[in-house]
Amino acid sequence: RLGLERADTAEKALTVIVDLLEKYGQGGNCMESHMVFTYHNSFLIADRKEAWVLETSGKYWAAEKVEGGVRNISNQLSITTKIDREHPELKEYAKSQGWWDGKKEFDFAATYSYVNTARMTTSRGRYCEGYKLLNKHKGSITSEIMMEILRDKESGINMEGGFMTTGSMVSVLPQQPNLPCIHFLTGTPDPAR
Repeated sequence: RLGLERADTAEKALTVIVDLLEKYGQGGNCMESHMVFTYHNSFLIADRKEAWVLETSGKYWAAEKVEGGVRNISNQLSITTKIDREHPELKEYAKSQGWWDGKKEFDFAATYSYVNTARMTTSRGRYCEGYKLLNKHKGSITSEIMMEILRDKESGINMEGGFMTTGSMVSVLPQQPNLPCIHFLTGTPDPAR
């Protein structure tokens, strides 16, 4: 929200977020219950001209400029070796922790998480299922198709039970500046409603 408030481009919003992350860090419980459950954040940031994926691990972060096609995020790191911007100490910290030897190609997701990045797009899970649904409609995604994807319960994208999807947003951002941007937001916790 602060990126939207303080920046007029996607890349400037990315800068706002990483500057705030550097200054304040991140944390806090992901649930209102007494159960302690935290994770690091990922962001899809877009304007009329460009889009970025920003993923964080503590104060460290990596950002990938989306060059085309489709891109999704889902409660796990997904930026691998294509890193367009990064925390200035990202690689040095990984080396100091023994996570990366400094010789092989640096892979953010493999280095900063326990996820097997080779299996992310093949194993059944929210990331994989979202990837499949987006690619199924690649080149012809409308706001209605995007809403259908976000309502999908079978894939786990729209979660119910102990962990529920709390909201979804679909934005139409025409490249022509004379056309208005349109934003659809859910008014209830369940996007299927």
